[in-house]
Amino acid sequence: MATPDSRYIIHEITPLSDKDCFYIADRRKSEFTYPLHSHSEFEINYIENAEGVRRIVGDSVEIIGKYDLTLIAGEDLEHVWEQHQCTSKHIREITIQFSKDLFFGNLIHKNQFDSIRKMLSNAQKGINFPMETIMKIYPMLDTLSAEKSGFHAVIKLLTILYDLSLCDNYRSLASTSFAHIDENSDSRRVRKIHEYINNHYKEEIRLENLAGIIGMTPVALSRFFKLRSGKTVSDYIIDIRLGYASRLLVDTSNTIAEICYECGFNNLSNFNRIFKKRKGCSPKEFRENYRKMKRII
Repeated sequence: MATPDSRYIIHEITPLSDKDCFYIADRRKSEFTYPLHSHSEFEINYIENAEGVRRIVGDSVEIIGKYDLTLIAGEDLEHVWEQHQCTSKHIREITIQFSKDLFFGNLIHKNQFDSIRKMLSNAQKGINFPMETIMKIYPMLDTLSAEKSGFHAVIKLLTILYDLSLCDNYRSLASTSFAHIDENSDSRRVRKIHEYINNHYKEEIRLENLAGIIGMTPVALSRFFKLRSGKTVSDYIIDIRLGYASRLLVDTSNTIAEICYECGFNNLSNFNRIFKKRKGCSPKEFRENYRKMKRII
């Protein structure tokens, strides 16, 4: 059964044909009007001359600069580019959509596709690329829609994906809990910690209990987890709780206080402060922004 609000998010039926490897739209425009949506196809979205546009991918809300390049591979990951404070009348947007079947099954599991496979897995949360990567792939991106040979166009797209996958500092956007993504880890001990936090985020989680699960001292766990995950245990717990809270703000009509306590925060003022610091807006504003961008269909 659909939740009270989630049924109003468009699940887009893209123009991609079963007989085509990918679909590309290279547009010149003056505004963004399409509402919050999701689709099963993978998507590369490049935007230039659109400073002030607000990009929303899951529970990530950011104002973009002059250039923005994002890859989305989450089938149910809501996303939108909203006009917000953008006044430019000379926006360029290149959207490439392709099916996961592009790699016809087992091809993506060959060694030569390791980096692309890892990138597409990470892109289930949406990933954003830095300026140096944009400049590297721009010549191919700029001319892709004009490529007359369908075969060479596909080779160019695969090259773009490969070059993007070599970027070692792209950023994940949505939180794992909001996007309902299970994070893979090459460490059995880190995976155990992740599983425990995801199962007990509503409760008080003590570092001593986590350390006992994997047979470490609390100090050793703190160092180990930061080294393997790139963040502290407490920051990871907060991220998980905020992801679940964001999903409840979008999908339910529960009060903000109810959501606060449902997600393991024991103080409403503290919840509001942490949410605004991490998301750039209050829980109330986050919910209102989502509702403004939904369209009944």
